[in-house]
Amino acid sequence: MDRRHFIGAAAAGFGGMASARFPALAADDPLAPYRTPYKYRKLVLAGSGEKGTFDEKLVDCPFVFSHEGRFFMTYVGWDGAGYQTGIAQSDDLIHWRRKGVILARDPQDPITRYNIASASILRENDMLSPGRLIKVDGHYVCAWHAYPGAGYEAGPAVIGLAFSKDLMRWEKTPPILFPQDGAAWEEGGLYKPFLMREGGTYHLFYNAKTKGEPWREQTGLATSNDLKTWRRHPASPLLRNGPKGAPDDRFASDPVVLRHRGQWAMFYFGLSTDGKARDLLALGDDLTDFRKVPEVLVDAGPPGSVDEKYAHKPSIVSHRGVLHHFYCAVSGKWPEEVRGITVARATPW
Repeated sequence: MDRRHFIGAAAAGFGGMASARFPALAADDPLAPYRTPYKYRKLVLAGSGEKGTFDEKLVDCPFVFSHEGRFFMTYVGWDGAGYQTGIAQSDDLIHWRRKGVILARDPQDPITRYNIASASILRENDMLSPGRLIKVDGHYVCAWHAYPGAGYEAGPAVIGLAFSKDLMRWEKTPPILFPQDGAAWEEGGLYKPFLMREGGTYHLFYNAKTKGEPWREQTGLATSNDLKTWRRHPASPLLRNGPKGAPDDRFASDPVVLRHRGQWAMFYFGLSTDGKARDLLALGDDLTDFRKVPEVLVDAGPPGSVDEKYAHKPSIVSHRGVLHHFYCAVSGKWPEEVRGITVARATPW
């Protein structure tokens, strides 16, 4: 069973209007800055449908940022054999133009011969920023993960870094984290890494899975002072599965960590034993201690919506003072399901 099939049945949500689950914004509401209750309701990027392209079948895992006055999105494309990473460009966060592949599989490399998925690029930490990138010694830095087998997320993945001067040509280094070097909670394989820098320390948040089926996913942390030598934080997993019936009792995955008003916000998605996947939030006063918020930020939509099955895998950026929450939306039934990228924001469209 692969991860896509494991994330189960359709969720009943609501299609972009405030309700009891998404309370109206209020000045004295501490969660108001993090909410994005207004869904766009359409995919902003989908599989190309063009035979032979890297993203023919579907697109997944958005990472949105700004660069030289425009917005860009790295995303994962799947062609039926494995993941590769592309980039798209936009002036308004709605209309996106594909720019091509930035990380391609390498048949000569046993690590990336089938898959390579960039998940984040080092960016500024403020939640209400447009997500401008940060250079290290004249290079942009991305964090990627790669699965060893052909197919959809097949086998225990590893995490690595890559460096670029122009965002189109990337030079990857050997992997920096392997599942077999970690604790039991991550021995089944590593998933989506989020790279950030605070002070002189690089932080790499990532989710990972246990061995066997059904597996569980939780989120941990590794740190480095030089991007070369990494140490797993002893408090990992920082974000653990909730109790039975909680929205993250199976998965607590795909972290995005940003700062707002002196507090750290970890956006992530949860999978519950009810088969629903939703984007959630945890808050912390430091980068190793997060408290889960008992509220769903972005829920799956009603039948017939683009996210009727799942709304998950967050990417956060602000435009003209308005918070935008990009995510992977899935609708339909396997094997005819549609998996693409859409967005919700803090104000009506």
